[in-house]
Amino acid sequence: MIHTMLFDLDGTILDTNELIIQSFLHTFEGVTKEPVTREHIIPNMGRPLVEQMQFFSGRDTVDDLVQKYRKFNVEKHDELVKEFPHVRDTLARLHAAGIKLGVVTSKVRLTTEMGLKLCGIYDYFGAIVTVDEVQRAKPDPEGIRKALKELGSDTSGALMVGDSHYDLEAAHNAGIPAVGVAWSLKGIPYLKQYNPTYIIDDIRELLPIAGIEESSLETNR
Repeated sequence: MIHTMLFDLDGTILDTNELIIQSFLHTFEGVTKEPVTREHIIPNMGRPLVEQMQFFSGRDTVDDLVQKYRKFNVEKHDELVKEFPHVRDTLARLHAAGIKLGVVTSKVRLTTEMGLKLCGIYDYFGAIVTVDEVQRAKPDPEGIRKALKELGSDTSGALMVGDSHYDLEAAHNAGIPAVGVAWSLKGIPYLKQYNPTYIIDDIRELLPIAGIEESSLETNR
C-alpha cells in the first residue's frame, strides 16, 4: 500500500523546461568556443547546476556563470513556469486521501519555493528537500531518505516520481519503486533504460497506484 509519494520538481510536476533552456542559452552566449545548444542542454537536465556549468564550460571555477544563470532564472521565472496538466488537482486528491507528499530536487530552495508557490501547490508538501539540504545530490539516495524521515515515513510504501535517470536511480538506490513520467523531454526510450517500476502518461495515473478511485476525478486542471 502506497502511503508516501516523493516528486522531482523540474520536468516532473513543474514545466520549467523552457526557463532552464533559456537560462543556459543566456549564460553561455559568447562564453564557450562552440555554442551551447538546446540539444546539449536537454540530456544534462537534472544534474546539479554547478556540475552542469563545469561540464559545459570546461572550468573548475564557475561562480560567475552560476550567478549569471540564477539572475536570469529568477527574473524570468514567473513568466516561463507553469505546472504540468492535472498536477494541481492530482496533488489535491492525493493530499486529501492522506498520502504524504514530498519534493526531492537538485535545484536550490529559493527557486524551488518560488515555483511551488507560483503554481499554488506549496502547501501540499510535508517535506521539501533541495540541493541546499544535502551533501550528495541525486542519484545518491540521501535526499529521498531525508524526505522520508521528515515525513515520518519509511521505504515500505513509498515511491519516487521523476523525469530523469537521476530520479530513477536515486529511487533504486533508496530501495523504493521508481515512476518515470512520459512527458519528460528526454523521452520514453531513455527512461526505460533505467528500469522504472512504472511509466505514466498522465499524472492522474498515480491515483490508482495509491488506491484512489479514478472515477471521481475532476477533469479540469
